[in-house]
Amino acid sequence: MEGRDGMRAADADRAAVADRLRAALDEGRLNLYEYDERLQQAYAARTYAELDALVRDLPAVAPPAAAALAEPVEAAPAGPATARPATARWLAEVWMPYLQVVSIVVAIWAISSLFARDLLYFWPGWVAGPWGAVLLVRTVTGLAGGEPRRWAAERERRRRRKLAKRARRRALEAGGPDD
Repeated sequence: MEGRDGMRAADADRAAVADRLRAALDEGRLNLYEYDERLQQAYAARTYAELDALVRDLPAVAPPAAAALAEPVEAAPAGPATARPATARWLAEVWMPYLQVVSIVVAIWAISSLFARDLLYFWPGWVAGPWGAVLLVRTVTGLAGGEPRRWAAERERRRRRKLAKRARRRALEAGGPDD
C-alpha cells in the first residue's frame, strides 16, 4: 500500500473523492464548510495518500446511493462531445456580461454622437479594452485548466441538490417520513 500512497492521482480519482464528499454532505456527515474545504483539497491533491486522508473518517457509501450518484458523473466527462456543450455554456457565462455591458455603452456613445451630430471620442474603449483583456486571460487559463468541466460538475451538483430538496419537501408535504 505504501507504493500506491505515493503514486500520483488522476482527475478521475479526484472526481471520485469529490463525489464521495458530496454524498457525505448530502447525508449530513459533513457541514458545508468542511465539504468546501475538503473539496478544494481534493482538487489540489497530487497523490493517493492525500486523497485517502480526505475520506478516511467517512464511512463507505451505501451501494444504492453510490449507483445513483456514479452513473451521471461517469457519463458527463465521457468525451469531447459532452465537453463541447459545457465549454460553450461556460464561455457564454464568462463573456455574456461583458458583451451586454459593452453593447450598452457603445449604444450610449452612438446615441450621444448622433445627438451631438459629430463622432465623439470613443470612450467605450476604456470599458471594453481592459475588461476584455482580463476576460481573455481568464478564458485561456480556464480552458487550459479544465474550468468548464469543473463548472459543469458544480452546476450539476447544484441541480441535483435542488431536485433532492424538492423531493424532500414534497415527501414532507405528503406526510411521509424522510429517512
